[in-house]
Amino acid sequence: MTLNAQVTELADRIRAERTNGNQFCVAIAGAPGSGKSTLATETARRLIQQRTPTVVVPMDGFHLDNPVLDAMKLSHRKGAPDTFDSAGFMRLINTLRGGANVYFPRFDRTLDLSVAGAVEVSVSTPVVIFEGNYLMYDAPIWRDLAPMWDLTVRLDVPMAELRARLIQRWLSQNLGPTAAIRRAETNDLANAQSVIDLALPCDLTLTIHPEV
Repeated sequence: MTLNAQVTELADRIRAERTNGNQFCVAIAGAPGSGKSTLATETARRLIQQRTPTVVVPMDGFHLDNPVLDAMKLSHRKGAPDTFDSAGFMRLINTLRGGANVYFPRFDRTLDLSVAGAVEVSVSTPVVIFEGNYLMYDAPIWRDLAPMWDLTVRLDVPMAELRARLIQRWLSQNLGPTAAIRRAETNDLANAQSVIDLALPCDLTLTIHPEV
């Protein structure tokens, strides 16, 4: 299934299910490297082209800051469930769903930190697409997010493909081959396996083609 086909299927599903005119919140979940950001961005672009204003909110903006992780001795596990401000994320989702405008942080990979107030979401925005590893994850606090979503989507990618993508991600950030492999295999793939093992059922599962 190509990326274009996935975008078409998801955009069509959103339009079909958003029948009452209320704000429609979509959660795209999946392991790190599964393509959540790409699918969210391209689906939003398609919906906007079809005159449905859409905002994408990445969960990565809720990474705890590096000094906080250092103090917690969790720097080596950055990206694991307990290295995010899950309670803060839940509070903002509740605020939005309660009828108030909100500002979400955005994670800057180059700076390796979150930028506060970077994504504005108005209650009048027709569609909001959230994307992140733990949006449909069976663990404390995270599992409480599930009722917040109007549509849930999971990206299913083989572990071998995830490994290749995650190594390439670190290579693109100027790590050498040995360091890139180490970062992927000692942390990212452990997080990926956790996402797979503790996945909550989703409304729609999309299998990502290895060439996407």
